[in-house]
Amino acid sequence: MALKVVIVGGVAGGASTAARLRRLSEEAEIILLERGDYISYANCGLPYYIGGTIEERDNLFVMTPEKFKQWLNVDVRVKNEALSIDREAKEVKIINHLTGKEYSENYDYLVLSPGAEPLRPPLPGIDSPGIFSLRSVPDTDRISSYLNEKNPQKAVVVGAGYIGLEMAENLKHRGLDVTVVELAPQVLPPLDADMALLVQQYLRALDMNLRLGDGVKEFHQAENDSLKVELSSGEFLEADLVILSIGVKPETKLARDAGLEVERGIKVNASMQTSDASIYALGDAVEVIHLVTGKPAVIPLAGPANKQGRIVANNIAGRKEEFKGTQGTSVLKIFNMTVATTGANERLLKEASLDFHSAIIHPNNHAGYYPGASPISLKLLFSPEGKILGAQAVGYDGVEKRIDVLATALRAGLTVYDLQELELAYAPPYSSAKDPVNMIGFVAANRLQGDSEAVDAAAIDALNPDQVQILDVRETEENELGQIPGTIHIPLGQLRDRLGELDPQKEVITYCSVGLRAYLALRILKLKGFNNVSNLNGGYRIYQAMQAELNSKGDAVKVSHENETAQNRAAISQDSIKLDLCGLQCPGPIMQVFRKMNELPHGAILDVCATDPGFSSDIASWCQRTGNTLLDKGHDGKGFTARIRKGNGPLEKLAPAAALTGLTGENDKTIVVFSGDLDRALAALIIANGAAAMGRKVTLFFTFWGLNILRRNEPVKVKKAFMDRMFGMMMPRGSKKLGLSRMNMAGMGPKMIRMVMKNKNVDSLELLLQQALEEGVRLVACQMSMDIMGITSEELIEGVELAGVASYLDAAESSDVNLFI
Repeated sequence: MALKVVIVGGVAGGASTAARLRRLSEEAEIILLERGDYISYANCGLPYYIGGTIEERDNLFVMTPEKFKQWLNVDVRVKNEALSIDREAKEVKIINHLTGKEYSENYDYLVLSPGAEPLRPPLPGIDSPGIFSLRSVPDTDRISSYLNEKNPQKAVVVGAGYIGLEMAENLKHRGLDVTVVELAPQVLPPLDADMALLVQQYLRALDMNLRLGDGVKEFHQAENDSLKVELSSGEFLEADLVILSIGVKPETKLARDAGLEVERGIKVNASMQTSDASIYALGDAVEVIHLVTGKPAVIPLAGPANKQGRIVANNIAGRKEEFKGTQGTSVLKIFNMTVATTGANERLLKEASLDFHSAIIHPNNHAGYYPGASPISLKLLFSPEGKILGAQAVGYDGVEKRIDVLATALRAGLTVYDLQELELAYAPPYSSAKDPVNMIGFVAANRLQGDSEAVDAAAIDALNPDQVQILDVRETEENELGQIPGTIHIPLGQLRDRLGELDPQKEVITYCSVGLRAYLALRILKLKGFNNVSNLNGGYRIYQAMQAELNSKGDAVKVSHENETAQNRAAISQDSIKLDLCGLQCPGPIMQVFRKMNELPHGAILDVCATDPGFSSDIASWCQRTGNTLLDKGHDGKGFTARIRKGNGPLEKLAPAAALTGLTGENDKTIVVFSGDLDRALAALIIANGAAAMGRKVTLFFTFWGLNILRRNEPVKVKKAFMDRMFGMMMPRGSKKLGLSRMNMAGMGPKMIRMVMKNKNVDSLELLLQQALEEGVRLVACQMSMDIMGITSEELIEGVELAGVASYLDAAESSDVNLFI
């Protein structure tokens, strides 16, 4: 005897069940009930149809009722709604909304896939015209018609979850001024706060208005059919259109009225059976087990719903199969940013009383030397034993690829140690030899093996400065653009020589931009006898995003146009010079901007694009310090953009370059270069070029072994005394022959570090010397030291000055920084 199966709900889960069941049985009678007009449509694509990315409405429909009947012989009944269930009689009472007729269908098995409904709290004025929710095709049609007919200019999106941000993006694409209101203190609840900060920083850079930690109190009807949205804080937002995206709740009424077990959702076992063995349930309406926490969870995602449909059909057909739980793997596109997550976040782990560690890294999506590299911020949550508990990623390209790998690893029960060994596809356009997934495994394993400890950015400001030393190991130009208050600044290349400036009895927290240099500093300190050393998790990039959020006070960070003239406004649209700096890491973009600006006439406009996330904030500081004007900034899909005009103030009153900097001689920098080691020479030149890029006058005074840096790489025929020739033969001739202060390894160390620098897009020492001369850095050779070392002026590179100690002291007296390397 053939089975009769009635399925309630015809979108993802219900349609999947019907299709799979037919593929397993030609005899089964399958009835698919859908109270709406459509089945099997792409509800995840609805925001993109509203925004115009999906141009044809018909493309939203995966399967029509007619095709379902022709292909699968399924009796599809749209506009038919299940009203009640008689479990004892195994009957469903149904109403046909087209005719108004009620009737009943008996069943052998009943499948419930009613989905979820949008939350619509009983706020005053919520039923006013112009306020919409988005869940179905009819909702989409109503919103699209309103946009086309009313031509709204301002929109408020209530809720900063996945659908809310997708709607915000698509409304902005249609030209609306959009404000997102979210009761929680962050966007995207599946993300941890430190990762959400990166998304918020990006949205604010695009002039998206965010109101976080504030809810809607009331909607007021204003003149001309517009709305005023009153927030709990007392602020009023003007709007012509409001989208409610507060969340969804499982549709459980039918199951509850039938006496089925219901809590947050319909309770099911591993076979997707409800408390009645003849009734299955699946999709957004059910409560399942979270794969990581083992706790009941309601996770409305299309992927699990479709898989559950297949499992339900298999079990009805006699193929026993279990749903092992969901891990909530999801991905979101926000403009040109991608956000993806899998497993548990910190909140879920704390609620489940599970111990965990976290690690955050910021690698490029592919090899830095291949054009178009962009960073991925990747966070891993793992147990003290190394078990993978969750992962989150934010970036532009390659984000979902890494989360898919980590989702697979989590599902397979792999550990962070296994991540180190994964052999993943590599070619320069796609990845690095050490993929970000491998890298996060290395960092997590270091943590568990005691090689490094971490402190989260959120805990930094609460530390007692009398007990903790916060050590910034970035270069000077990076430090000048912003630092953690109370920081001790010692660039990594100088740390070994300046350990005496730190108290080994106090805790030390190291930080750099993204974490790599801070980790190297941590290892140096630990190996030198500092026992209590930690690394700032995620580096200054996370801390900077946190501080930017605290300073934003809910408003989008905008470019200042205070006191602008008509000519200033016109400059925003005038022709410009393009500068593509994508792939360069800090401080590369700022230095290249400085060099380019030096070539341009006053009033010229420079359009810059860089993939370094810190560039957006760094360029604002750079313009302020150097007397140039930041006209606009944002993100164009390829990278962070900035439009800069050379000079400050109205175009007709541009001052000479020297006056624009606003600097006095007291801002000069002097560096004594005593060492002839490659790593120390690099540190000296990077600091010098960074300071020059900030408009400072820099003097490098080379003495004794440091003179070898300035020697020509090729032999020079000069007459020398015997001792002078002996000195020359024993010393390295030129920058290409310099060794390392540590790990020289008979000359292998310098070759290795030069290879790493090339792969990381870090300029060579030779190029740094050339840049220094081009940027006006004074390279001064100590005449007395040259005489002692037997070095002549003919052996030095072009552009070097010869001087004595008086020249150095004169430069030092007008400097606020004087370094000895």
